[in-house]
Amino acid sequence: MHKTTITLADGRELTYYDTAADQARDAVDQRQLPPANSASQLRYEPFMDTWVIYASHRQDRTYLPSAQNCPLCASTAEHHTEVPAASYEVVVFQNRFPALSAPPPEAVGTPPGQLLASRPAGGRSEVVVYTDDHDASFADLTPERVELLLDALIDRTAVLSALPDVDQVFCFENRGREIGVTQPHPHGQIYAYPFITPRTSKALDSVRSYYRRTGRNLYDDVVAAERKDGSRVIIETEFWTAFVPHAARWPYEVHLYPNRRIPDLASLDADERKELAEVELDIFGRFARLFDAPAPYIAGWHQAPVRDGREIFALHLELFTSRRTSDKLKYLAGSESAMDAFASDVIPEAAAARLRELAP
Repeated sequence: MHKTTITLADGRELTYYDTAADQARDAVDQRQLPPANSASQLRYEPFMDTWVIYASHRQDRTYLPSAQNCPLCASTAEHHTEVPAASYEVVVFQNRFPALSAPPPEAVGTPPGQLLASRPAGGRSEVVVYTDDHDASFADLTPERVELLLDALIDRTAVLSALPDVDQVFCFENRGREIGVTQPHPHGQIYAYPFITPRTSKALDSVRSYYRRTGRNLYDDVVAAERKDGSRVIIETEFWTAFVPHAARWPYEVHLYPNRRIPDLASLDADERKELAEVELDIFGRFARLFDAPAPYIAGWHQAPVRDGREIFALHLELFTSRRTSDKLKYLAGSESAMDAFASDVIPEAAAARLRELAP
């Protein structure tokens, strides 16, 4: 992997990730943009013991542009985009409309200990563009491109984890208008949170409680139990296991774990990385073939926080779709949205059987 970092017209960073060092990456951003300016805020929610992000400047972000006006395509003489180069492999840049970003110097929060607490958001939001092919998808990538993309995610995780106000790094992709995607060009995002997310905090609490009761690691035992049961396993290789969870919340949901417990993407060895590219393409291909049209989905790499729980957390990918049939969506209605109590119409064993049928 070879990386080249440039500065866009409004001061944001963009990094090209290439398989070789002979790519010319000296194109200059020709746009006339005002300096990047955002001021996200965090407000404390005491009943859930977490923070809520407020980013009102995102109301003005680009919404479902045409292919001719796509801001993620490579630049041309007629259309200057977020990527100045005429072609590229993988690029990562600071989001122009970030949910999280370094606060301005004058930003202040409430004094410590206040019940109605707030503070500047901090952290960072980045966009990860997989290819300059506007009409492609993750499932269309080559294994070599997925390996390069993984190298980019590993590098970004390391860079963002070193920022002083970052507590957790989350690499994810939203795909499909049904999910709420505003940019159809194939891309993902990275959120570098200035707090540990509720999902991760709850998981760490469960892992610690399980260890106190049993002396064992909950992640290890769950993966071992799924492998032994086998009825929900989709893929089982030398280094990876993919399965529909026993208590899946979504109609079609797959969790992918390395066969040894590690905290983050950077801890993968060369063999695990190489096999991962093939396994990911297999799983995403099955989701693309689930229905009459490619399934909308959310895919996210759950990594250990930067400074907490790294010795007990297990890196894994969670991939799920909100579609339950070709023409029906799973909506998060009263029970799910109001009480976080999921009810599903698809039995996990049936979902696993269907996904196994869709092997390439």
